[in-house]
Amino acid sequence: MGPSTGWLLAGAVCLAASGCATVGGRAEAAEAASQRFERALMAADDVRVCDALAPATREELEAEAPCGPSLAALRLPVAAGRAKRVDVYGSQALVVFAQDSVFLASFPDGWRVTAAGAPPGRGGRTTAS
Repeated sequence: MGPSTGWLLAGAVCLAASGCATVGGRAEAAEAASQRFERALMAADDVRVCDALAPATREELEAEAPCGPSLAALRLPVAAGRAKRVDVYGSQALVVFAQDSVFLASFPDGWRVTAAGAPPGRGGRTTAS
């Protein structure tokens, strides 16, 4: 393999891995995922809300009841609009809205919600611990 082939292969691997994306791009993607989650909560769309969850979070919610009713019982706050702050730490992100904080993890198919429902700056309910 020649030098140019090596660089092309390295570039392809880098593009396929989320760690090579810019921090700004990863922050925008995390914010977009959290906004989709919040809009689904607002619309009471159990399918979209539950699909936005990380696998372990969803499994924990479904331990005793289906995902939708379990989430409804938590009475999570719903945040509308743009995030006040987005912090990305490797494969983890925190998106802070006026009424809610959403924690996400990066998966091969995009950002997934690992916890939500904690009002900014205070303790609160979470979908997973």
